[in-house]
Amino acid sequence: MTVLITGATGLVGKAIVKQCHENSIKVHYLTTSKNKIQNKENYKGFYWNPEKEEIDSNCFKDVDTIINLAGATISKRWTKQYKKQIINSRINTLKLLKTALLKEQLQISHIISASAIGVYPSSLTNYYNEDSEQISPSFLGSVVKKWETATDEFSQLGMRVSKVRIGLVLDSKEGALPQIVKPITFGFGAAFGSGNQWQSWIHINDLARLFVYVMEERLEGTFNAVAPNPVTNTDLTKTAAKILNKPLWLPNIPKSIMKLILGEMHILLFESQRVSSKKIETHAFNFKYPNLLPALENLLLK
Repeated sequence: MTVLITGATGLVGKAIVKQCHENSIKVHYLTTSKNKIQNKENYKGFYWNPEKEEIDSNCFKDVDTIINLAGATISKRWTKQYKKQIINSRINTLKLLKTALLKEQLQISHIISASAIGVYPSSLTNYYNEDSEQISPSFLGSVVKKWETATDEFSQLGMRVSKVRIGLVLDSKEGALPQIVKPITFGFGAAFGSGNQWQSWIHINDLARLFVYVMEERLEGTFNAVAPNPVTNTDLTKTAAKILNKPLWLPNIPKSIMKLILGEMHILLFESQRVSSKKIETHAFNFKYPNLLPALENLLLK
């Protein structure tokens, strides 16, 4: 099996590439940097430039599945201009892939695209599954809606379409966890706001395994990529502090302060989404890290 991955050099992409190789799956990847092109037997790079609508069509050779992870990070101040970049980086890449497949008249059977649980409205009481019709009125909600609509268009090519709504990804070196851990390490850790907001998280290894599982089992539809046991922001902070053997003595950090520092992006810290993983579990996917404590021990005690 050969898979084409966009965003292969990012946090999630690198983990999926590793998982693919462990499962003897060859990887083609698209990159906007010609300096990052490698040509190994199981890992081949190809150039593309979505802004200029350029793509090396050789990337599709022998490919059965596309895993799409392309998109500008949301962990950067949301200026009006950067908001456009967040949306365009997701929509234009999908448009270019679809246009190229039509032009080359290629028959690729499956596309699996990243999405986000930010599509669900913030709530302290709701428990969301993939069938929820409520869409968050936030900027993230509108991004995910456009992202998933662009992904669904691949069904017009006769392809299976899967969307993986990713929660808070926990990794030892990149993403949110090192930023959460840093102040705790120096004795300045604290929960955000009330601390009651739900964090639907997933260990990076489980996330990579989930993407590859959807590919190998040829699963269609929308799947939440979150561990079975979400926690509150307070629980997450306390568990990390416990593992690091550090005290938590500061009061919770007010929302108003983080809004001053981060602008509109501060909602990433205060939105509350309690999200169900039951759908992927009914397809016999087993999480290696269903609970937060063992997950954080694995990541923080290396």
